[in-house]
Amino acid sequence: MMKKLFAFLFISIFSFNVQAQDIPKAESKEVIEFKTDSTSVLTLDSTIKTLYAVISGEKGEERNWAQFRYLFKPNAKLIPSGKDKNGTYQVRYMSPDDYINSSGSWLVENGFFEKEINRKVDTFGNITQLFSTYESFHSETDEKPFMRGINSIQLLNDGKRWWIINIYWTQESDENPIPKTYLPTNN
Repeated sequence: MMKKLFAFLFISIFSFNVQAQDIPKAESKEVIEFKTDSTSVLTLDSTIKTLYAVISGEKGEERNWAQFRYLFKPNAKLIPSGKDKNGTYQVRYMSPDDYINSSGSWLVENGFFEKEINRKVDTFGNITQLFSTYESFHSETDEKPFMRGINSIQLLNDGKRWWIINIYWTQESDENPIPKTYLPTNN
Protein backbone atom coordinates (compact mmCIF):
# COMPACT_ATOMS: atom_id res chain seq x y z
CA MET A 1 0.00 0.00 0.00
CA MET A 2 2.78 2.43 0.95
CA LYS A 3 4.68 1.63 -2.27
CA LYS A 4 1.58 2.40 -4.34
CA LEU A 5 1.07 5.72 -2.52
CA PHE A 6 4.74 6.64 -3.02
CA ALA A 7 4.58 5.72 -6.72
CA PHE A 8 1.39 7.77 -7.16
CA LEU A 9 2.96 10.81 -5.46
CA PHE A 10 6.16 10.48 -7.51
CA ILE A 11 4.23 10.29 -10.80
CA SER A 12 1.99 13.20 -9.78
CA ILE A 13 4.93 15.42 -8.84
CA PHE A 14 6.86 14.45 -11.97
CA SER A 15 3.81 15.19 -14.16
CA PHE A 16 3.32 18.55 -12.47
CA ASN A 17 6.98 19.50 -12.99
CA VAL A 18 6.87 18.50 -16.66
CA GLN A 19 3.69 20.54 -17.19
CA ALA A 20 5.14 23.54 -15.35
CA GLN A 21 8.19 23.47 -17.61
CA ASP A 22 6.10 23.33 -20.79
CA ILE A 23 6.29 27.07 -21.52
CA PRO A 24 4.99 28.23 -24.89
CA LYS A 25 7.83 29.25 -27.21
CA ALA A 26 6.45 32.77 -27.75
CA GLU A 27 6.57 33.53 -24.04
CA SER A 28 10.08 32.17 -23.51
CA LYS A 29 11.32 34.03 -26.63
CA GLU A 30 9.78 37.26 -25.36
CA VAL A 31 11.55 36.96 -22.01
CA ILE A 32 14.89 36.38 -23.75
CA GLU A 33 14.45 39.24 -26.23
CA PHE A 34 13.17 41.83 -23.78
CA LYS A 35 14.34 42.49 -20.28
CA THR A 36 12.43 44.19 -17.52
CA ASP A 37 13.87 47.23 -15.84
CA SER A 38 13.17 46.96 -12.12
CA THR A 39 14.17 50.60 -11.59
CA SER A 40 11.23 51.69 -13.78
CA VAL A 41 8.78 51.20 -10.90
CA LEU A 42 10.71 52.85 -8.05
CA THR A 43 8.95 56.21 -8.39
CA LEU A 44 5.47 57.22 -9.42
CA ASP A 45 6.88 59.34 -12.24
CA SER A 46 9.09 56.57 -13.65
CA THR A 47 6.18 54.10 -13.53
CA ILE A 48 3.92 56.40 -15.55
CA LYS A 49 6.68 57.32 -18.01
CA THR A 50 7.43 53.61 -18.51
CA LEU A 51 3.74 52.86 -19.12
CA TYR A 52 3.59 55.40 -21.95
CA ALA A 53 6.99 54.43 -23.35
CA VAL A 54 6.33 50.70 -23.49
CA ILE A 55 3.15 50.98 -25.58
CA SER A 56 4.67 53.58 -27.90
CA GLY A 57 6.70 52.89 -31.01
CA GLU A 58 6.97 53.43 -34.73
CA LYS A 59 5.23 51.22 -37.27
CA GLY A 60 6.87 47.79 -37.26
CA GLU A 61 8.58 48.31 -33.89
CA GLU A 62 7.93 45.50 -31.43
CA ARG A 63 6.88 46.45 -27.90
CA ASN A 64 8.47 45.18 -24.71
CA TRP A 65 5.46 43.29 -23.39
CA ALA A 66 7.51 41.77 -20.58
CA GLN A 67 8.11 45.30 -19.25
CA PHE A 68 4.42 46.14 -19.77
CA ARG A 69 3.33 43.14 -17.68
CA TYR A 70 5.91 44.03 -15.00
CA LEU A 71 4.10 47.32 -14.31
CA PHE A 72 0.86 45.65 -13.21
CA LYS A 73 -0.15 43.98 -9.96
CA PRO A 74 -1.65 40.52 -10.55
CA ASN A 75 -5.37 40.81 -11.39
CA ALA A 76 -4.94 44.42 -12.55
CA LYS A 77 -7.41 45.64 -15.15
CA LEU A 78 -7.32 47.88 -18.19
CA ILE A 79 -10.77 49.34 -18.73
CA PRO A 80 -11.58 51.30 -21.89
CA SER A 81 -14.91 53.09 -21.99
CA GLY A 82 -16.84 54.48 -24.90
CA LYS A 83 -20.18 54.54 -26.62
CA ASP A 84 -21.63 51.48 -28.27
CA LYS A 85 -23.60 51.60 -31.55
CA ASN A 86 -26.71 52.67 -29.61
CA GLY A 87 -24.91 55.63 -28.01
CA THR A 88 -24.73 54.09 -24.53
CA TYR A 89 -21.44 54.26 -22.64
CA GLN A 90 -19.96 50.83 -22.02
CA VAL A 91 -16.76 49.46 -20.47
CA ARG A 92 -14.63 46.45 -21.28
CA TYR A 93 -12.47 44.75 -18.62
CA MET A 94 -9.12 43.40 -19.76
CA SER A 95 -6.08 41.91 -18.10
CA PRO A 96 -2.68 43.12 -19.34
CA ASP A 97 -2.50 39.97 -21.49
CA ASP A 98 -5.98 40.64 -22.91
CA TYR A 99 -4.79 44.13 -23.87
CA ILE A 100 -1.67 42.72 -25.53
CA ASN A 101 -3.74 40.15 -27.45
CA SER A 102 -6.37 42.65 -28.58
CA SER A 103 -4.21 45.72 -29.28
CA GLY A 104 -0.59 44.61 -29.54
CA SER A 105 -0.62 43.79 -33.25
CA TRP A 106 -2.49 47.00 -34.09
CA LEU A 107 0.09 49.12 -32.25
CA VAL A 108 2.93 47.54 -34.23
CA GLU A 109 1.14 47.51 -37.60
CA ASN A 110 0.00 51.15 -37.41
CA GLY A 111 2.58 52.86 -35.25
CA PHE A 112 1.37 54.41 -32.04
CA PHE A 113 2.72 56.97 -29.61
CA GLU A 114 0.77 58.00 -26.56
CA LYS A 115 2.19 61.07 -24.84
CA GLU A 116 1.15 62.42 -21.48
CA ILE A 117 0.44 66.15 -21.69
CA ASN A 118 -0.86 66.77 -18.16
CA ARG A 119 -1.23 64.99 -14.84
CA LYS A 120 -3.37 65.52 -11.72
CA VAL A 121 -2.34 63.36 -8.76
CA ASP A 122 -4.11 62.50 -5.50
CA THR A 123 -2.38 60.32 -2.90
CA PHE A 124 -3.55 58.95 0.42
CA GLY A 125 -1.17 56.66 2.30
CA ASN A 126 0.01 53.99 -0.08
CA ILE A 127 -2.64 54.55 -2.79
CA THR A 128 -2.56 57.03 -5.63
CA GLN A 129 -5.13 58.01 -8.23
CA LEU A 130 -4.09 60.14 -11.15
CA PHE A 131 -5.76 61.63 -14.18
CA SER A 132 -3.22 61.49 -16.98
CA THR A 133 -4.27 63.46 -20.06
CA TYR A 134 -2.83 62.01 -23.26
CA GLU A 135 -2.46 62.67 -26.94
CA SER A 136 -2.04 59.83 -29.45
CA PHE A 137 0.01 59.87 -32.65
CA HIS A 138 0.86 57.28 -35.33
CA SER A 139 4.49 58.44 -35.44
CA GLU A 140 6.71 60.38 -33.12
CA THR A 141 7.18 62.92 -35.92
CA ASP A 142 3.43 63.64 -36.25
CA GLU A 143 2.55 67.17 -35.22
CA LYS A 144 -1.18 66.73 -34.69
CA PRO A 145 -2.67 63.97 -32.52
CA PHE A 146 -5.35 61.73 -34.01
CA MET A 147 -6.89 61.24 -30.56
CA ARG A 148 -6.83 62.65 -27.03
CA GLY A 149 -8.29 61.42 -23.78
CA ILE A 150 -7.76 60.82 -20.09
CA ASN A 151 -6.33 57.74 -18.38
CA SER A 152 -7.54 57.33 -14.81
CA ILE A 153 -4.73 55.30 -13.27
CA GLN A 154 -4.87 53.73 -9.81
CA LEU A 155 -1.59 52.67 -8.25
CA LEU A 156 -0.30 51.00 -5.10
CA ASN A 157 3.04 51.59 -3.43
CA ASP A 158 3.88 48.47 -1.44
CA GLY A 159 6.87 50.12 0.24
CA LYS A 160 9.29 48.74 -2.36
CA ARG A 161 7.82 49.73 -5.72
CA TRP A 162 4.79 51.12 -7.54
CA TRP A 163 2.18 48.79 -9.05
CA ILE A 164 -0.54 49.73 -11.50
CA ILE A 165 -3.84 48.39 -10.18
CA ASN A 166 -6.19 49.72 -12.90
CA ILE A 167 -6.21 51.96 -15.92
CA TYR A 168 -9.66 53.26 -16.82
CA TRP A 169 -9.89 55.58 -19.82
CA THR A 170 -12.05 57.38 -22.30
CA GLN A 171 -11.36 59.38 -25.43
CA GLU A 172 -12.22 62.97 -26.03
CA SER A 173 -15.11 63.69 -28.40
CA ASP A 174 -16.96 66.78 -29.64
CA GLU A 175 -19.65 66.17 -27.04
CA ASN A 176 -17.13 65.24 -24.35
CA PRO A 177 -14.17 67.65 -24.60
CA ILE A 178 -11.36 67.44 -22.06
CA PRO A 179 -12.01 70.03 -19.30
CA LYS A 180 -9.41 72.82 -19.04
CA THR A 181 -8.44 71.66 -15.56
CA TYR A 182 -6.96 68.50 -17.13
CA LEU A 183 -5.06 70.29 -19.89
CA PRO A 184 -1.64 71.96 -19.69
CA THR A 185 -1.91 75.59 -18.64
CA ASN A 186 -0.70 76.76 -22.07
CA ASN A 187 -3.78 75.18 -23.84
